[in-house]
Amino acid sequence: MLNSPSPLSGFAFVGEPLERADAMREDADALARLWPDARILVLDQDGTAFTGDDDQPLALTGADVGGGPGVAIFLGLRGEQAWFSVEAASVTVTAPRRLDLRQAALLWTVADATAFSYARGMSYWQSRTRFCGVCGSAVTFARGGFVGRCPQCATEHYPRVDPAVIVAVENQGRLLLGRQSNWAPRRYSVLAGFVEPGETFEQTVAREVHEESKVRVTACQYLGSQPWPFPGALMVGFGAQAHDDVPTVDGELEDARWFSAEEVGAALARDVEDDGEGIRLSPPISISRGLIEHWYRQQPASGGASIAAT
Repeated sequence: MLNSPSPLSGFAFVGEPLERADAMREDADALARLWPDARILVLDQDGTAFTGDDDQPLALTGADVGGGPGVAIFLGLRGEQAWFSVEAASVTVTAPRRLDLRQAALLWTVADATAFSYARGMSYWQSRTRFCGVCGSAVTFARGGFVGRCPQCATEHYPRVDPAVIVAVENQGRLLLGRQSNWAPRRYSVLAGFVEPGETFEQTVAREVHEESKVRVTACQYLGSQPWPFPGALMVGFGAQAHDDVPTVDGELEDARWFSAEEVGAALARDVEDDGEGIRLSPPISISRGLIEHWYRQQPASGGASIAAT
């Protein structure tokens, strides 16, 4: 697998990915042979996973589920073992508990959380692609679940990912953070927004930051990315420099401010011991937190210290 070093670290859904084995998606016979020993992830319609009483994913195989791949989504291979995901409604499997992906990312192994993220994104796409957007006919899925084909007009539909930028904007040793009104009290994070047609990532960074805060970006640099299956985004992370503008919000955000390295460091410490004062930051599973920690490590006030695990 490609190993591209990134200055960001610690966030979920990127480590130990499956080998996607694209060439096998067309081979129905090969998938059928792999099915009995395959690992099966079972997801409810809302994207939660079937788990045991210990909140770990059910260790199901194709033999446990029965039948064959059918409408299952072929996720790929880990070593010699195939991995599939299925919707709970399509199999006769029960489980004592269900778990949301955000919780799973904190409790499961990196490999399982990454596979679950992948499965959730695929399941969501299929659930929103039941009918052809061109002629309205019912869609059938092929190639291991990766192509939706319309029998009426022959249009092919492919898995959709919505790219969004997320950016740590700085000016003179300060970090720009904002909050939405529906977030948990005191929660602040870096700014983000979806890419629009005809834009580069860099142009989106400048536009979104200005739209949300009226701060003008002067330069930006790509730092890393994260699949974000809530429901189907790819978060593309940047660091950026900006003018010394006063952050001003007009509805997209409830508040936006510049924060010093000391204030950000205190906010990071509240993960361990919350003093009930000051801001809280986005959770460690997200690239937004990775961007904040990366920025903080670069500041002289931090001494380049590593961030304590929480």
